[in-house]
Amino acid sequence: MPVAQKAATVTTSPRAFILKQAALCAAAVLFVFVLSLTYGLDLSPGFF
Repeated sequence: MPVAQKAATVTTSPRAFILKQAALCAAAVLFVFVLSLTYGLDLSPGFF
């Protein structure tokens, strides 16, 4: 196994992995929710 690949494979507990994935999923859902709230909002310079 190359050295760069060894550095990338850090042993983490399954609980930490699940929490990290859940946090990433929640962040993605929140981002899409904010995008849906601002859909159609006119942010052109003339609006201000």
